[in-house]
Amino acid sequence: MKNTLKIEELAQFIFGILLFSQTEYAWWIFPAFILLPDIGMVGYLFNTKIGAITYNLFHNKAIALTILVTGMFILKNEFYTLIGVILFSHSAMDRFFGYGLKYPDSFKNTHLGKIGKD
Repeated sequence: MKNTLKIEELAQFIFGILLFSQTEYAWWIFPAFILLPDIGMVGYLFNTKIGAITYNLFHNKAIALTILVTGMFILKNEFYTLIGVILFSHSAMDRFFGYGLKYPDSFKNTHLGKIGKD
C-alpha cells in the first residue's frame, strides 16, 4: 500500500508540473517557489499545536485546489493559479517523501505514520 500511495503522489506532482507548464511563468519559478509552502512550519516556533495548524494549512490539497480553480476559472488570474499549483505540487512532493499532514502532538506524527526512526 505504501508504494501505491507514493506512486499516486508522484503522479500528482507530475500533474502539478503539467499544470505549471500551462501558466505564463518562466520555468525557473517552479523550482524557486516549490519549497515556499514550508513557511507553514513557522508555527512550530510557538508550539506543536499551532505548528500543526499552520503546517496543515499550507499543505492541504483541498485548499490548494480551491485556490488553483479560483485562479484559473473564476478570477482568471495567473498569480492565484500559480499559488494553487505550487501548494498542490509541494503537498504531493512532501507526501511522496513521507511527510504527511501533522497531528498536534509532534511534527513527526503524521497521517501517513511516524517520520524517521523511533
